[in-house]
Order: sequence, then structure tokens, then C-alpha cells
Amino acid sequence: MAKTPFAFTCYSCGASHKKWGGKCDACGEWNTIIEEAPLSKGPAGKSLGAHKGRVIPLSTLASREEPPPRTCSGMVEFDRVLGGGLVPASAILVGGDPGIGKSTLLLQATARFARAGLKTMYISGEEASAQVRMRAHRLDLADAPVSLATETNLRDILTTLDAERPDLVVIDSIQTMWADNVESAPGSVSQVRAAAHELVTFAKARGSAVVIVGHVTKEGQIAGPRVVEHMVDTVLYFEGERGHQFRILRAVKNRFGPAGEIGVFEMTGEGLAEVANPSALFLSERGQAAPGSAVFAGIEGTRPVLTEVQALVAPSSLASPRRTVVGLDAGRVSTILAVLESRCGIPFAGLDVFLNVAGGMKVQEPAVDLAVAAALLSAREDVALPADLVIFGEISLSGALRPVGQAENRLKEAQKLGFSQAIAPERTKAGGDEGMRMRRLPDLVTFVGDMFGAG
Repeated sequence: MAKTPFAFTCYSCGASHKKWGGKCDACGEWNTIIEEAPLSKGPAGKSLGAHKGRVIPLSTLASREEPPPRTCSGMVEFDRVLGGGLVPASAILVGGDPGIGKSTLLLQATARFARAGLKTMYISGEEASAQVRMRAHRLDLADAPVSLATETNLRDILTTLDAERPDLVVIDSIQTMWADNVESAPGSVSQVRAAAHELVTFAKARGSAVVIVGHVTKEGQIAGPRVVEHMVDTVLYFEGERGHQFRILRAVKNRFGPAGEIGVFEMTGEGLAEVANPSALFLSERGQAAPGSAVFAGIEGTRPVLTEVQALVAPSSLASPRRTVVGLDAGRVSTILAVLESRCGIPFAGLDVFLNVAGGMKVQEPAVDLAVAAALLSAREDVALPADLVIFGEISLSGALRPVGQAENRLKEAQKLGFSQAIAPERTKAGGDEGMRMRRLPDLVTFVGDMFGAG
């Protein structure tokens, strides 16, 4: 009998290799090359093109379809991130750090969907049934009509799902699932990919919504092959710092709603509580105006969110001063420091720089540039910014200030929370700035001169 040939494939980029290597030559990633059997060519070694299949139905771009029906759980923040509710036959991947509250969030959501009339199942491969019941009692969810099981054998799970036909099933987690037709240990790349493929196929074939929990690596990415994220319809990340009570559910991919949408929760003794106004929560502990503090009017998904950017600048005794950044892109902060020194003549050499976004929030949009610069200059000059001032704008490498989108929504949210002054780029177009003292500035040099009397 001829030996089955094997190929070596990079699970990060999909490149094929003749032999195993520690580094993929195509994408440069390390330890991503795995051995796998190639696709069969069919009977007698013939290609698929030599066999007749069925003719698939075609349609035109002008064809119209009804939007998918949705079921709301009643957790407004959770439904918002899903795009307006749960879509039947959808596959959802939820990732997050260990102990951040993924199981708590999904148990609460599953119970809400069950009370809304859906037939739900919660299958845990990490905890015993007694542990899940203890959490349910603590969250006051013991009376919710949720079917519970603890199992890791994927064949048994799929057989049970095929017999029960639930509307929603939660798999906690994909790294514990074991497919007996794959010769590798649970949690391996092959097992995770095979298990995800079978679960997504079941969701599409049977019309059940499947929520899959995934562990994350130390870099914050969902563990396993990236192809899993391509298989599913929605990818959600549950973020937060363990020292803070705030948790943020962020949609990084959503075929049924806007990507980038966030839902904000507060961890309490009775589970996760929804936060209707995140801006008020993130700014609730902000005291009197102090040097190094600037309020940024940002947009997360479709909602405006105000956050506090905090900076501390201190003399350094080190040859290479420290640059510690939490909640912001460290590379972008380095760029802002370089622009301040090159374009405005304000050096930060010999100074330690510490930056933080209050409340454990992570800000990724370029509109935060001007608020970061304001916080840095405020800390360096030891001058407090006005307490009723919000700032937003992107800084270019030339020092010019570029306008950002949805300025009207940013200003309306700021007004709602009592802010009366705003600084924005010169070409900012906003119709909601009535009652706000707006200063539209062309470049960073003008901003430094107006705010700190230098430049």
C-alpha cells in the first residue's frame, strides 16, 4: 500500500513547504509550520474537475434578501456588540485573558436567551457541572431553562446537538475539544482547526447559533490557527485589567453588524452589570484638574466614549529613559514624542515618560494623538488643562492637525457630560457645537503656543 504523502503548511499564512522548518520563509513567523495530509484527488487519483457535480444556483447583485431575524437577550450591551441581537446559524468566537470573566458573561447571556424563549445548551470542557451550577446560583440564574453538560469528545457533542437541535449552544472552550479522527492532542493546531470546522458546519447545516470560547496567547491573540477566525461570522474579544472593575466586549469582526463596536460591563459580586453610559463611568473618579490629565472625545464602533489620558514626565537617571504606555499604541506615542521634539522644539531626552488610559480602556484610533500630546505637555510643563476641556485630532509627521470623523457625535457626548470647551483640528466640520467654545487649530506649533505659551 502506498504511503500517504504529507505536506508542510504554515497555519499563519498558508504557505506550503517541502520540509519542516522553524521559521516560515513567506511570512517570517516562527513555529507555525505543521505537517498535514494533502487533499485527496478522488478515485484513481483523478482531479475534481474530472467528475461531474451538481450545478449550483446563481443570482445577481440586484437580488434582494430579507435581513436575518434576530433574537435579543435583553443585555443591551451584549446585543449591541452582536449587531442588534443573535442571528440563527451564526458562529461566534469569544476570546479573552484567563479569569477575565468570559464564562460569567456567556452564562449570563445564555440564561437571558433561554428566558427569551430559545432552546439553549451550555457545554463545558473545563469545569465540572457542579462548578457551573455554583456560578449560576451566585448569579441568581439557577431557574433559567439552560441545558448543561460537561464533555470534551467532539463526536459525542455533535451527536447530542443533532438529537436536541438547540437554538443556541455555548462551547467552553475550543482548546479542550477532542476529535477522535485527528491524531494529535487536544489544544493542538490540528485539533482546534478540526473542532472549529465541525462546529461551524453544524451551525450552518442545522440553523443553530454556536458560541465558541477561545483562549488567548500572551500576545493577546486567540490561540490556535488564524483560520478559525476566518471560519466564524463574528469574533469578539473580552478585555479589561484585573485591577479594574470595568470589562469591555469588543467586536473585531462581524458579518452581521459593525466591527469595532464595544459593550461596557462592570464586574460586581453578582456578575457583570451593564454600563449604559461608559463615558460617565470612565470619568467618574476624575477629580480636580491636575497636570498630565487630558480628556479625549473618542468613537468606539458607533458610540462616542470620553476617556481620560494620563501622563507623567519625570527626570531619568538612566542612559535610555523609560517609555511606559498602557492602553495606547506605544509606537504611535513614540511618533508623537518625535514630532514634539522635531517640529515644536520641545525635547523629552533625559525624561521618563509614563502614559495611561484611565479605567483600563484601550484606545486605538488616531484621533487620540492631540490628547496624548496635550497630556505630555501638561505633565512636562506642570500646567493643568481646564477641567471642562475635551480634545481630539490626528497629528501628522509634519506637525499639522488632521480632522477626524464623527466630530458632531463627539461634541454632543462631551456637552452631555458638562464639558464646555473643545480643541480640534482647523478643518473639523461639526454641527453640534452650539454652546461649546471651539478652538480649531491648524498645527501642533499653534496648539503649543496657545495652551502653554511656547512653540
